[in-house]
Amino acid sequence: MVGFTGGRPTGEVGGHRDVGADGEQALLGSLGGIAAPGGEFLGGTGQAGVVTAGDHDPGTGGEEEAGGGEAHATGAAGDEDSGVGGGIGGVHGPTLTAGAARYQAPPDPGCAGTTLGNGSGTDPFTAGLGHGDELAAHPNSEGFPMKIGIIGAGNIGGNLTRRLTALGHDVSVANSRGPESLKALVEETGAKAVTATEAAKGAQVVVVTVPLKNVPDLPAGLLDGAAEDVAVIDTGNYYPKERDGRIDAIEDGGLTESRWTEQHLGHRVVKVFNGTYAQDLLERPRPAGDPERLAVPVASDDEAAKQVVRALVDELGFDTVDAGGIDDSWRQQPATPVYGLRAGVEAVKRALAEASPERPAAHRA
Repeated sequence: MVGFTGGRPTGEVGGHRDVGADGEQALLGSLGGIAAPGGEFLGGTGQAGVVTAGDHDPGTGGEEEAGGGEAHATGAAGDEDSGVGGGIGGVHGPTLTAGAARYQAPPDPGCAGTTLGNGSGTDPFTAGLGHGDELAAHPNSEGFPMKIGIIGAGNIGGNLTRRLTALGHDVSVANSRGPESLKALVEETGAKAVTATEAAKGAQVVVVTVPLKNVPDLPAGLLDGAAEDVAVIDTGNYYPKERDGRIDAIEDGGLTESRWTEQHLGHRVVKVFNGTYAQDLLERPRPAGDPERLAVPVASDDEAAKQVVRALVDELGFDTVDAGGIDDSWRQQPATPVYGLRAGVEAVKRALAEASPERPAAHRA
């Protein structure tokens, strides 16, 4: 398994809050009824193109819907929001092995492949990540695997479970319906199905990928048992009309979505993958230096945790752009130019600079 090495973190974006006053991207509407990035499918087909965060589309988090059921064939399950569908969520697609219960990346000429930590196969994308400048390793880790807890098992959570177990990490996954509901995902990936508190216990990285409205329902003291220097990833987005209802602190108090999440978790977070199509986690990783490698913005006030997360994203096969702190994370919220953008480092930097702090009417309650 490859360590935290590969392409260096690329791109810095300053606080140009007044740049690109009109920076709204016509993502909602232009995507129609497909699932939105980062979280769950919310708009539904035929709903005037209102697409909000699905896991096949950038957006929200991506845990399965409370209603259960099988994952939609289009991978539009959504976070743990009731009424959309669910199951473990997401299109498995041709890049998943049926019997080996492990993600197998498609062949990549020139990449020899790296033996997975469990010896069950290879992930050829990681073979290309050993060149270039090194990123700092996790402060408390002496190598791999890392202990990672994923809270939310929909499209984003499910696909991160697939990729991270394939890379050899020790992954525990939780959802709102209990470990028994995760049997299929566990059998497929080898991850451990646990409660949310158990997922966080001892974890060096915790991924919170549930609908924003469900964040206050997470167990009190969720992160008390995590590693002292745990990096907490937030993939969430705020969809007041389609799912979350009005949140006054965001609407009136001027809080960014991830700042609101931080306040409920009682811990600093790293915002990433909120604008990523879940299926891209399976189908579009590339080795460092590949001209088709996609980049994602990463925002946090915790520089050490940000470094850990950027290194992990690099290992997953994507470049990163430093998007500043959590007060700047409005630049990557829904309806901004970078939300749902499938592009490289320079385009992501430009999109972040063009964002407007004004929340468009479509994203206000």
